[in-house]
Amino acid sequence: MIEWCPLTYATGSGPSAGIRRRITFSMDRLVFMGTPRFGQMVLEALRGRYEIAAVVTQPDRRAGRGRKRSISAVKAFALEHDLPVFQPPSLRKGEVIQQLRDLAPTAIVVAAFGKILPAAILSLPERGSLNVHASLLPRHRGAAPIPAAILAGDRQTGVTIMLMDEGLDTGPILSQRAVEITPEDTTASLTEKLGQIGGRLLLNTLPQWLAGELAPRRQDESQATYAGLLRREDGHIDWTEPAEQIGRRCRAFYPWPGAFALWKEERLKILNARPLSVDVPAQTPGKVVQFDSRIAVVTGEGLLVLERVQLAGRRPLSAEEFICGQRDFVGSVLN
Repeated sequence: MIEWCPLTYATGSGPSAGIRRRITFSMDRLVFMGTPRFGQMVLEALRGRYEIAAVVTQPDRRAGRGRKRSISAVKAFALEHDLPVFQPPSLRKGEVIQQLRDLAPTAIVVAAFGKILPAAILSLPERGSLNVHASLLPRHRGAAPIPAAILAGDRQTGVTIMLMDEGLDTGPILSQRAVEITPEDTTASLTEKLGQIGGRLLLNTLPQWLAGELAPRRQDESQATYAGLLRREDGHIDWTEPAEQIGRRCRAFYPWPGAFALWKEERLKILNARPLSVDVPAQTPGKVVQFDSRIAVVTGEGLLVLERVQLAGRRPLSAEEFICGQRDFVGSVLN
């Protein structure tokens, strides 16, 4: 059973000493809540400009083939920079809420934390709880806004700073900034862009909000869409879909859960691919063909040109390298 985890420190002689060292340019105390890489970049922007009273992140997980315990990107950054880390398995326990209350934060900043905050925590800070959300709200509310924007074929996405309420990304907007989605963008590349933008936007927005100089504006509920949690099986390619949609799926699901097909009952990840709008003679969707010296797969509409693939347990290879070792690949049908 996972036990409640109190504040921990990477170095120093104790909580009081650690907190004294962290008082910097602003007297405003923040509690930061985040977990993956996007959250880490937002935390990096805050460090050195505000006093970070605590960094709250998800409990360590076991991951990978060896089921080794891994820590979140936010925790790794916090420990590296001597920020206090708090990893409660639940945010609804009275002792957890009390410890956060005792920190007396001016505001809570949330960036991809991964859990819904209860009202008892949202109402703790004097200036409320702010969320750095990786979409142009109200479009793509929810847990996976970056993959959702790519899957939808959106030409742009962005970052929204919002004042949190008890709904799922329904709170009023404080600021937004847009960015173009290029045809080459993946979830990995967009995460980097949006994390940097989110950090800069927060640094522009937070001083105005804390000073009472910003008026929140309501979201337009008629424009709301939702981006649910991704599952591992979401990456399984349906070859009857158009090549354009499958190409988006490959980009949206990189690096996780990964777009894949089954070949000889083995999982074949499609790491890089691009759609090709050509008329294809009637062929079975999923059939691997050669087209102008390129390796491609027949889809419901057009071809998907394979550029880099990876069999389960093997290293990534270019499509050309792959067929050198798998000469029966061309002509086979992927499932």
